[in-house]
Amino acid sequence: MDVSTQPGQSKSAGKLGTRLKIWVISELAYWTIRIVGSTLRWKVEGFDSFESHRASKGKSILVFWHGRIFPGTYFFRKMGIVVMTSRNRDGDYIARTILRFGYGVARGSSTRGGSRALVKMLHELKRNHDVAFTIDGPLGPRYVAKPGAVWLASKSGAAIYPFNISPEKKWVFRSWDHFQFPKPFTRVVLLMGDPIFVKPQATQEELDQSQQLLQRTLEDLLNRSDSYWLSPKI
Repeated sequence: MDVSTQPGQSKSAGKLGTRLKIWVISELAYWTIRIVGSTLRWKVEGFDSFESHRASKGKSILVFWHGRIFPGTYFFRKMGIVVMTSRNRDGDYIARTILRFGYGVARGSSTRGGSRALVKMLHELKRNHDVAFTIDGPLGPRYVAKPGAVWLASKSGAAIYPFNISPEKKWVFRSWDHFQFPKPFTRVVLLMGDPIFVKPQATQEELDQSQQLLQRTLEDLLNRSDSYWLSPKI
């Protein structure tokens, strides 16, 4: 797979002390995700459609909420997916970490370098690499889908696959995204929605309609997966 294997650091990452800090934090993040991730017990629903789409050489755009990065990083590892990460310091940490898990990286976000990153992701889709967004990143508002995935789908013909991941037992951080850290050995549910296709060269009204559908789908997946462990399972 010929995708970026360099994190494309932010301008602040050039100093030796900063580079050392990024390396230490990224190493800790990698081993934490790898070790804890290997203990998780998965319940997966709706994933067959995505696997079939990949098997038929279809292109996919995966979208999910920022606060579920931890379990998502482990589950989709080694699939060659290109992920958009922001160009700030947090993006430096994330980029170095996910490269270790076999992802490609497109640096940018909805607030900095977004157009450049979207063009790179369009290029990767044309080379048959799946791509992924944290759709409310990098700084929120939480659970509000941004329009990059819909625009990209209209330009590429790729299917948008929304999903949500909910651990049964977790620590929830007091961050803007309510970041979830799964507790070791907990059960985790991944719910993936039906693919969303956007017409090539869609009108603004059609893009808005697709964006509304994506938002509703992500909200439904969030509500269903977060309530999954509240009722008894057979």
